[in-house]
Amino acid sequence: MEEIRINKYLSECGYCSRRAADKLVEEGRVTADSRTLTTGDKVTESMDVRVDGKSVKLETRRVVIAFNKPAGIVCTSDKKEPDNIIDAISYPIRIYTVGRLDKESRGLIFLTNDGDFMNQMTAARYHHDKEYYVTVDKEVTDDFIKRMAGGVYLPELRQRTRRCQVRKIRYDSFAITLNQGMNRQIRRMCEALGYRVNDLQRIRISGLNLKALNLREGEYRELTDEEMKKLEIR
Repeated sequence: MEEIRINKYLSECGYCSRRAADKLVEEGRVTADSRTLTTGDKVTESMDVRVDGKSVKLETRRVVIAFNKPAGIVCTSDKKEPDNIIDAISYPIRIYTVGRLDKESRGLIFLTNDGDFMNQMTAARYHHDKEYYVTVDKEVTDDFIKRMAGGVYLPELRQRTRRCQVRKIRYDSFAITLNQGMNRQIRRMCEALGYRVNDLQRIRISGLNLKALNLREGEYRELTDEEMKKLEIR
């Protein structure tokens, strides 16, 4: 039976990324057949692998789901949160969100059981574009567009956002394309320039958009092989 390094095993189970798995192992929280594992240890599919005492099984089929998240759903797997996204979808296989959309925001988000896919979609070095439609509380001016596109200093995070693409849609709305993911970035950018976000919808991630996916709000489905190729993921 094939042996696999524990960090890859946890990643392929969809439990976490390889880097996060290494940290769990270093903290002594991972066991196989009741033996505490160390960095570099290998396991097989037949072993009883556990994290914090909870069994982690290898799912042989990779699952990647596209979900058109409504506002009010929280991107967490914590069952203590009554509006968590896992219960909202109620999928039969253990899956996790790829990145986040805050509770008030809506639109496209992926969920998966594949830690490597999660890492490739969220790691900054891969530069996956994400496009949003945003409605604000007053007129979107040329000056506002210019300042948003040029990068905005966020005092709460003590850093400036990258340059990005921004275009006006109508009087009080605009489209923005980012390839970074600071916490509540668009809302913070708008607040820094004296605007308040009334509605925020993610419409595209890399080569996939909600229109092409044909997902109404609250709907989800698995991605096809052709759609995976549009994300440059194999």
